[in-house]
Amino acid sequence: MTITRQDTDAIRALQGLEDARSSVRLRAALAVGTTPDPRFVDKLIERCAIEPEFFVRDMLTWALTRHPVSMTLPGLLREVRAERAQARSQALHTLSKIGDRQAWPAITRALLSDADDEVARSAWRAAVLLVPEGEEPALATVLATQLGRGGRETQLSLSRALVALGEAIVPALLAGTTAPDPRMRAHALATQRLLRDPDAGFEFAIEEAKRAVVLGGSGQEGR
Repeated sequence: MTITRQDTDAIRALQGLEDARSSVRLRAALAVGTTPDPRFVDKLIERCAIEPEFFVRDMLTWALTRHPVSMTLPGLLREVRAERAQARSQALHTLSKIGDRQAWPAITRALLSDADDEVARSAWRAAVLLVPEGEEPALATVLATQLGRGGRETQLSLSRALVALGEAIVPALLAGTTAPDPRMRAHALATQRLLRDPDAGFEFAIEEAKRAVVLGGSGQEGR
């Protein structure tokens, strides 16, 4: 059997994805994305689940977006159900970059409330990009159950996802402002502020909301 130059390049790129040096893995992912080949898809998805370097993972995602959706979607949809958290997170991130709404049914409530913050954040971003028209209020209701969760970065991610849904989030946020949990109430108030004033910084909005909760107000007085 004749081995062509293209075959040699493909073998070299696939080997490069597993090199111990991150710079080599980055170049290999770039090469794969520059010259898409169906033979690369499974290896790219497999590597996304275990790649330790952020910039390499991002290049792997870019390389996957360069391949036809028909080739990448089945594998990515399997990965969102994987046991490894990074596999789920990176698959969700890649689906958000591809932007094909065929993936919407895979964005389950379980993923939107995943115990791993990175997985949940990736699911929130993917959900607001893939949600079908008319289903935004239902998505907002599910996302609102995560108000008050985690640290500032996680809360900011959720607020951005909610605000991206626009006015559909108003009822869910209103319910959040009366929740028993003060962290949830403060987060709901801060997100309301960001919806009204997108230029308001999250830090300012959350601190203002926390003060309102401590003082026993709703944060709506005089507005």
